[in-house]
This record gives sequence, structure tokens and C-alpha cells, in this order.
Amino acid sequence: MTLEYSFKATTPPVQTAQPAAAATSTAASAALPATGWLRGTLWFIAVVQFVLGAGFTLAPAQMAQSLGLPPVPGWAHWMFAMMGARFLAVGAGMLLAARDPWRHRAWLGAMIGIQAIDGLATWAYLWAGTVTLAQVSTASFLPVVFIALLWRGWPRPPLGGQAGAGA
Repeated sequence: MTLEYSFKATTPPVQTAQPAAAATSTAASAALPATGWLRGTLWFIAVVQFVLGAGFTLAPAQMAQSLGLPPVPGWAHWMFAMMGARFLAVGAGMLLAARDPWRHRAWLGAMIGIQAIDGLATWAYLWAGTVTLAQVSTASFLPVVFIALLWRGWPRPPLGGQAGAGA
């Protein structure tokens, strides 16, 4: 008999203070509002990413103009289109995460990282005077909002270890 087998054979099952049905319904009712709230946040982030992605992919010059940025060489529009493709991909990732936040929490972590870099870059360029507050618009505060919402709504493991079973 191995140590692992011996351990498993002698470990008693964990008992709960309430019946299984009551524990499940209590856990579900406590988790649903947070999960619904997080899913709504992920959908909102996805919409923002899709709008930016579509704009920068399909009409890069017009997007730059709408932000009040000066005209740039044509090659910059190529960079904007590639950036737009990444916005679209991240938007798709947010929709995937909205289906099952626990299972796809790597997407949430990636978005927190993206927003941290976006925020720091935006503030650095604002501080340097390269862009104005009017030009960066919502990029001056949305990274903080997105990070706070994702951090606050970070999915916790469900009771019973059945994460992702319904997806």
C-alpha cells in the first residue's frame, strides 16, 4: 500500500452543516449576481473593443481624424489596421470569457494587463504633451474602470469544484 493510497483511504469525506440542496441553492444565489455583473462588464468591454476594432480596421484614417490627431503617413494606417484586428480578437475573447468567466479567467487577466499598459501609455503621452485630453478621450479613465471592474468581479471557484461544467 502506497502513502498516497493510505492517505486517500483514511481521509474522511468533508461534511457540511446544511443539506446539499440548501448549500447548492445558497451558493448559487450568492454567486449569480456577481457572475451576472461580471458578465455584463465583459460584454461592455467587448462592445468597446469591437467598435474600436471595426473603426481602426475598416477606416483607420477616419478614426485618427475623429480623435483629432494630425494626418499621418499612409504606413501608419497599416499599423492602425493591425491594431484594429487585435481589438477585434480581444473583444471576441471577452465574449468567450462572458460565457464562463471561471473557465476563461486567463482572458480576464490578459485584459487587466492590456488596460494597465494602455493606461500607463496614455498618461505618459498626456504628461509629455504629445496628445491632449480631448484626443485620448475615454482612454484617460476607461483603463482604470476596466481594471477595477475586472478585479472586483474576478471569478471565484464555485462550491463543489464544478467550474465550467455548464459551458
